[in-house]
Amino acid sequence: MRVRAYLLTAAACVGSVSPAWAQALRGVEPAPAEAPSADQAPAENTADIVITATRRSQRLSSVPIAVSAYSTAALENSGATDIRQMAQIAPSLLVASTGSEANATARLRGIGTVGDNPGLESSVVVFIDGVYRNRTGSGLNDLGQVERIEVLRGPQGTLSGRNSSAGAISIYTKYPEFTFGGYAEASYGNYDAVRVAGAVTGPIIADTLAFRVDGVFAKRTGFYHDVVNDTDYNDRNRVFVRSQLFWKPNADFSIRLIGDYTRRDEKCCGAVLIDTREKTDPTPGVPGDYAVAAQNRILPILTNLGAVFPHLGDPYNRRIANTRGRAYSNLTTDYGVSARIGWNVGAATRRN
Repeated sequence: MRVRAYLLTAAACVGSVSPAWAQALRGVEPAPAEAPSADQAPAENTADIVITATRRSQRLSSVPIAVSAYSTAALENSGATDIRQMAQIAPSLLVASTGSEANATARLRGIGTVGDNPGLESSVVVFIDGVYRNRTGSGLNDLGQVERIEVLRGPQGTLSGRNSSAGAISIYTKYPEFTFGGYAEASYGNYDAVRVAGAVTGPIIADTLAFRVDGVFAKRTGFYHDVVNDTDYNDRNRVFVRSQLFWKPNADFSIRLIGDYTRRDEKCCGAVLIDTREKTDPTPGVPGDYAVAAQNRILPILTNLGAVFPHLGDPYNRRIANTRGRAYSNLTTDYGVSARIGWNVGAATRRN
């Protein structure tokens, strides 16, 4: 269970910025800019992206650190719905899990925490709406609609804390809006993969209080079959809900409340042996060559201990075998509440 709060005293977290930056900080939603004419409107994927990787709003092209930012359009066009699928558009990012989705680890530039021990904290930190997630796996779920995702490569300890020696991932979700709107989508794929997502937003009090609710349901049968326990592995069964309230009594003060709930009940990380031949090095010191032994000395030992290899001879038949009576199901429940307060006071902005 996780309960998170993002409420700090003003004395502990005060940042001074110029009035120009203050209007763009996420603590107080910026006023809408004047819309460009039709012949000046930029293409959806070429618009300027403003990021807060250095704790102030800057254009992506002006930030002097190794950072990549992905807008809503880029994520939708790639089909990415969570951090793991972001590897499609962020080539330096790799998310891997060997024993459980809850213990998944992220790596940037090939650097990251090795091992799936639940006591290990990832060296690539994950922030969702400014809240630190101490386990990368807790941020792997579907995120609903996001405003942008920032991937910072290299040590980020100065601004992101001690656990960011390899990099940081910051996710910013969509704000509630003062006009009614929303979206809905559904998809179906092989292995009975079903994904339904939607959101609704609108005002409660005109121009003062707005709400937003996002929800995602995803389910898929596993693509590996355990012949011993007669069950499928690498399935997907996820539910995600996030609700928000945004109160903005005037142009200089706002409070954003966020509550989220995630439940995942899946059997993860089934795998087969592609090649069971024993290989030796016939010419030590000469790279690139190997010889195949007449017999694999390990397989008979495992077989005598009761191991079953239903994929021998055909590693693509999607059949595996695990210990009888052990299904290795992973049930993860994650929920929390956070708040973010923004207050413009003259030439300074306080964000808690």
